[in-house]
Amino acid sequence: MELKNIHRIYFIGIGGIGMSAIARFFNEKGVIVSGYDRTSTLLTQQLEAEGIRIHYTEDLEQIDRQADLVVYTPAIPAAHKELVFYRENNYEVVKRSDVLQDITRELFAITVAGTHGKTTVSTMIAHILRHSGYGCNAFLGGISSNYGKNFWSSEKPVAVIEADEYDRSFLKLNPDIALLTAMDPDHLDIYGTAAAVEEAFIQYTQNIKPNGTLLARHGLHKAAALKGDHKLFYSLQNDAADIRAANIRMHNGGYEFDVVKQDWMIDNVQLHIGGMHNVENAVAAIGVAQLLGISNDRIKAAVAAFTGIRRRFEYLVKNDRLVYIDDYAHHPEELKALINSARSLFRNRKCTVIFQPHLFSRTRDFADGFGEALSLADEVILLPIYPARELPIEGVTSEMIAARIKGPEVMIMERSKVAEWLKGHPVELLITAGAGDIDLLREPVQQLLEK
Repeated sequence: MELKNIHRIYFIGIGGIGMSAIARFFNEKGVIVSGYDRTSTLLTQQLEAEGIRIHYTEDLEQIDRQADLVVYTPAIPAAHKELVFYRENNYEVVKRSDVLQDITRELFAITVAGTHGKTTVSTMIAHILRHSGYGCNAFLGGISSNYGKNFWSSEKPVAVIEADEYDRSFLKLNPDIALLTAMDPDHLDIYGTAAAVEEAFIQYTQNIKPNGTLLARHGLHKAAALKGDHKLFYSLQNDAADIRAANIRMHNGGYEFDVVKQDWMIDNVQLHIGGMHNVENAVAAIGVAQLLGISNDRIKAAVAAFTGIRRRFEYLVKNDRLVYIDDYAHHPEELKALINSARSLFRNRKCTVIFQPHLFSRTRDFADGFGEALSLADEVILLPIYPARELPIEGVTSEMIAARIKGPEVMIMERSKVAEWLKGHPVELLITAGAGDIDLLREPVQQLLEK
């Protein structure tokens, strides 16, 4: 179905970060949008305030029976009453990725894939395009701190899309410019092996449109197998990459650096968010902006104005006495980059990490990696595993990770006990990390530390 022929659309799981972005896309185009989600959240409340009707119980009386298209998220069980009704009555029922596929076909598409960094890089690109006046439609997997949204629209027929590898949905996209940030194994409950993960990312690059461009991180395994009529590689500082940073200086929790390519250079770029990995993410985003012909001055102004993404190396408290950083890190490599970056920015401060493992399968598959990453801290609090879509696996608990942490003091604690523990335990550099409901600690911990 062509996008222009959709007048009414219904979302099952409308409150998801990816689903809500698409719902906003159609709502802003004047399409009648409604949907279901299991729980009311800040995001669903925002959607309702924007005119989208949402209900929170499986209820065939409240669905849109005149919908031209029904979109569902893979997180919805096959037996869901509303999904079953629409399928049995021959409605057009598609996944979120099918809609994104149509968007990439109809617009100039910039897609960002990778097991780490895709939310930050896609948000940086979309911000640079918006701030510079170039314009784009942004479909993001996180909430931009600059705009308080995961979606914005533009008359410009350009889309920036975060390409999610979960359930292979990113393989439906057809980008004009494709980014690839990392190919580390993850979602082994879906893919089975690390080799299958790599093969999926290679396949992602095979879908680039003719005469399109691949911008990939330098040093990826099997880089020679990646496709694209034009290929460029970016890096933090490796001279062998096509685009890289140089002369990096740390300043007040952020960075100043130059971005260098063989035929151009942008000097004194200022990035006011933490994390050395975010300098590399900025190099990738700047590379895309340069491909689009945006001027150096506008690129520098946009990067300097970038305030980050909710839960991506986000400073909740930063003063002379203490620093509190919250992050979505839920993979060992992300956790390692997070802790290393925080420690390099705030040397000589005791580093306390509160980590909530996400998924039993991921804990089982990467327990050694989590133990190695958390060993970089001075003390560690582990919360119980957040199960998300999974049932428990016998023998898989947070104890698996605790047993592999070497050096720091380790405690296992319920989330509800953390604030009380902090009252009697001064901290200097505190990090909360994880992809489950650990974000519920943000506000009480922030308020406690600010006192």
